Amino acid sequence: MKLSAHYNRVNIITSMIILVITGVIYYFFIHLILTNKLDRDLAVEENEIRQYTNTFHELPLPATYLDQQVSYCPAKVDSASIRDFSYTTYYNPKEKEEEPGRMLLTTVNLKGKTILVTIIKSRVESEDLVRVILMITLAVTIVLMGTLFMINRFFLKRLWQPFYNILKRMKNFEVTRMELVGPEPSRIDEFEELNQSANAMAERVRQDYKELKSFTDNASHEMMTPLAVINSKLDSLLQTDDFTAEQGTLLEDIYHATGRLSRLHQSLLLLAKIENNLISDVQQVDLKELISQKIRQFQEFFERDGLTVEIRMEEKTTVMSRYLADIILNNLFSNAVRHNIKGGSIAVELSASRLVIANTGKALDNKTRLFDRFSKSSESEGMGLGLAITRQVCNLYAYQLDYREEAGWHYFSIIF
Repeated sequence: MKLSAHYNRVNIITSMIILVITGVIYYFFIHLILTNKLDRDLAVEENEIRQYTNTFHELPLPATYLDQQVSYCPAKVDSASIRDFSYTTYYNPKEKEEEPGRMLLTTVNLKGKTILVTIIKSRVESEDLVRVILMITLAVTIVLMGTLFMINRFFLKRLWQPFYNILKRMKNFEVTRMELVGPEPSRIDEFEELNQSANAMAERVRQDYKELKSFTDNASHEMMTPLAVINSKLDSLLQTDDFTAEQGTLLEDIYHATGRLSRLHQSLLLLAKIENNLISDVQQVDLKELISQKIRQFQEFFERDGLTVEIRMEEKTTVMSRYLADIILNNLFSNAVRHNIKGGSIAVELSASRLVIANTGKALDNKTRLFDRFSKSSESEGMGLGLAITRQVCNLYAYQLDYREEAGWHYFSIIF
């Protein structure tokens, strides 16, 4: 969920809760105020009856009006001090229906007798007034919520636009282009600081990339030269006959170790180039044709170990470096041959969505570190970099490299 949507939701929910709570409190306060007003009107009517009784020594005539009703009846002996407000119903003679009312039950003394006086006032106008106030409050609340929603949706979207622009530029940032994130003018201090930090980070990444590229180039040049000299001298030395068989064995071991060191250097250099996206010969690659070529190249190894190859391939074209595609296939086929068994099998399946290269072989001890650098079994003669390079190339092109073992078969799948 985006920050603006989350803020909008929290703001709307919080506003609704506060408005509902305050609306309920407001309703009860208005209701209490109007009830107190009715009670004061009833008290005024009570006072007028008392004054009339004290002046004329008789009760006013019982009366029934549209909004008020007064009645009398003899009081009991124990009712001398009654004065009670309560809710009741009031019969409206005009509308001929019961309406809500407010009643005052009190007593007056007349010629030594206690008279029970009942005064009832209609609450219709008060209820109508409360209802009108409630509707106005509800309408104001709806308008306020709608306004808040529109402001949060459109104004906040414009407010956060510089942030999304910076984020988009950071996603599109490529260190090989030697570009900055770019300026994004904004009146918000935090966005200005974010833009400055993003450009500073991009500048540091560019500088680190330049240093790494320089180191890679220098390391490649400086290491290949002495290795080439050593190989050349060893070739010349092995062609002479001036050393014993023991010395020849030692020189042969040195020759093989130097060749292994040269391959290791080339593999590490290739990993560095892949990680920094320095191989940019992207083109349309016909995987079916390339796999067919690779199978022909490995045919001698298949026949040497008595391996049978099952092939099921569909047409598949992908956009990537042909050089890296060749490296992936070379590593997977080499792995399938090296870790197979005598008289085993290799299965190749190519479809529009994936490439699967499977081989028979022994169960693996450590499957979790299969794609780590220099991870290899004790029986392997390789350097443990082939699958690491394969995974790095797949990551470069957003392919998914999976491994599973099932019924004596090892399946390596590249999901496009």
